[in-house]
Amino acid sequence: MERILVVDDETDCQTVLAMYLESQGYRVECANSGIEALSIFENDPPDLVISDVMMPEMDGFEFCRRLRNTRLGQLMPFIFLSGQGEIESKVEGHSMGADDYLVKPFQSEEILAKVKAQLERSHRIHAEIVRLLQNSTPVGVEPKVVSVAPPPPPLPLTPAEERVFWEVIQGYTNKQISYRLFISPRTVQAHLGSIFSKLHMENRSQLVKFALERGYKPPQS
Repeated sequence: MERILVVDDETDCQTVLAMYLESQGYRVECANSGIEALSIFENDPPDLVISDVMMPEMDGFEFCRRLRNTRLGQLMPFIFLSGQGEIESKVEGHSMGADDYLVKPFQSEEILAKVKAQLERSHRIHAEIVRLLQNSTPVGVEPKVVSVAPPPPPLPLTPAEERVFWEVIQGYTNKQISYRLFISPRTVQAHLGSIFSKLHMENRSQLVKFALERGYKPPQS
């Protein structure tokens, strides 16, 4: 079940949206401000974020900007749902890194269509990563050449981190890795942070590129 984080200081709007999305089969967690939402994201990243713009403590624009500056938040589907319908607000929202921008009051069918579209886009990105990995040829190795290139050096990772590494470069999300390895999403996130640090990477895309260029392949089960 995919998890959506709804960020809005208006309790009525938050409740209505959460109830509707839950009725459509999603799990929903709510936050009243950008600060609270960042804390939730750091502990257990969702599959998609829906955020208001005008909120106390930290508005939606700043929340989106900070989210995009994190390793795990760069590819997170993000939708603004705001009472501010001016073109300037929409432009700023997209410039902060939002994938979509809807104006209140909203039609339930429209928000559902946007959510489905963004989640499907996220799934396609991960599927494309898997396809590229499966069809790649290690750098320095010509197709149809009998000679074997030297194997890449061992990864400077613990066995647990290495298992997460192989899952990530195959395109699995944190939630999928959690299910596949029987560990919590928080543990997956902790291992991923350690992997980024040890390999001097900033995000998943760099990790996949690193694996492709160095010739790392998941072990055959």
